[in-house]
Amino acid sequence: MTETLQEKIGQLMVFGFKGKTATPEIKKLIRERHIGGIILFGRNIGTTEEVLALTTELQREAKKAGHKKPLLICIDQENGVVRRLGEGATILPGAMLLGATGRSENAYITGLLTGRELKALGINWNLAPVLDVNNNPDNPVIGVRSFGEKAELVSAFGKQAVKGMQDAGVITTLKHFPGHGDTNVDSHLDLPTISHPIGRLKEIELKPFVDVIEQGADTIMSAHVYFPAIENQENVPATLSRKVITGLLREELGFNGVVTTDCMEMNAISEGIGTAEGAVEALKAGVDLIMISHLQSRQYEALSLIEEAVKTGDIAEEIIEQAYNRVMVLKHNYLSWNDISLDAKPIVSKDVGAKLHEVEAYEIYKQGITMVKNDNQIPLHLESTDRVLVVYATNSYAMQVEDKRYSTFSLGEAVAKLHENTEVIELSNPPTDEEITRVKEIAKDFEAVIVGTLSVKENDQQVKMVEALVKENESVIVIATRSPYDTAYLPDVPAYIATYEFTNPALQTAAEAVFGKVKVKGKLPVTLPQRG
Repeated sequence: MTETLQEKIGQLMVFGFKGKTATPEIKKLIRERHIGGIILFGRNIGTTEEVLALTTELQREAKKAGHKKPLLICIDQENGVVRRLGEGATILPGAMLLGATGRSENAYITGLLTGRELKALGINWNLAPVLDVNNNPDNPVIGVRSFGEKAELVSAFGKQAVKGMQDAGVITTLKHFPGHGDTNVDSHLDLPTISHPIGRLKEIELKPFVDVIEQGADTIMSAHVYFPAIENQENVPATLSRKVITGLLREELGFNGVVTTDCMEMNAISEGIGTAEGAVEALKAGVDLIMISHLQSRQYEALSLIEEAVKTGDIAEEIIEQAYNRVMVLKHNYLSWNDISLDAKPIVSKDVGAKLHEVEAYEIYKQGITMVKNDNQIPLHLESTDRVLVVYATNSYAMQVEDKRYSTFSLGEAVAKLHENTEVIELSNPPTDEEITRVKEIAKDFEAVIVGTLSVKENDQQVKMVEALVKENESVIVIATRSPYDTAYLPDVPAYIATYEFTNPALQTAAEAVFGKVKVKGKLPVTLPQRG
């Protein structure tokens, strides 16, 4: 049976919804509008049993509605600071920690383990890896989500990450094309511009995409970033640019796979052209999948506007046909109703949260966590009666894309596990002058002070806090729990460890290194700027 125009348009949509069970609204969209893709966020994630029940319920609805192929169900499981899976799933290292190991096979192992756990939970498409080259220390949205600052390193690790996930049977996404690494604006909030000439873009930003496309890429996500060297119409982001998507990506780089937008509700689009109007322009530019993650009103508005645009000839039917065919080829390559259990009570595979996965991840954490500086402070040699103070500002999540559910520190717990006589003080973020004065006084009575920093900026109160503690105590160790660039603001600290992420295993491994229980071997995959 041939699909109607409305059903074909539906297959080009990737929609999100709230809740840990399929809502009547999302079921209606699957049933009546034949939407072909679903995006899951932290708000949809419960226990592993709940996740599998949810993905099964969504697929059951699609099967019942007569979809030729199963739904694409995607998630941002980049690992590290951007992860969605929670309770019961293995915590795996993020990109910059992998880059710090210097061994691209670690990206393969992590990709494979990530893929296995996603697949076992009914999630068939991962919005990873990030192929942005993070060569701007002030980038507010990429940072540790990148493997590093060198295009060659990002290429090598990107290829292995993709291969690992593909070997697990999961669809991958290269993002954010043609590169979001050298921006100092978050496109969730506004439209960034990268004004480098095309020669420089080819040498750095585009290289990882070119290399992984050659190896075999499934999907590519466009960046809501304006590139004047490619698109001469002012302030047109890559997502809406025919010159970027069709001219550069398809014709010049020869990519024939599926192109997806980033979320069309990000301010760079919604506050500019608008979400629904942007969806029309993205399809005209050569994009295949439109991602609208949040508001149902915007989802319906986009569906109607696209349909209207086809009827009036603003979007040629051939464009819808080509996009639909590419999406169906992707589904054919990865998804089959024969492989999906639609049981009422599906059972979660033992792969998810497997002890073996945890052990493999721990080995990588030890290879990636980096001792940036050590003036005879580490390992700490303490008597059991010696007192250790752990201080950090509360972890408010640093980027729009990070998951609020994981914005807590376990650094204090990690240290207390290794040294019983530990006191933990959590300060406001940023710490107030009063808190800094109080903590400075308290620190006098401790044999060692361990400070957790979180993405330090210029004139940051965290810097003031660390400087005050260094004056008061000879044994101060700083653990940068997210951005390795923190140390550039703290030149007088005697010992400094970068973990690249505030996940439990990363902080536990750093604490073990402080007490000499493990040797960490990471090397910074970025250059620390000189701050005057």
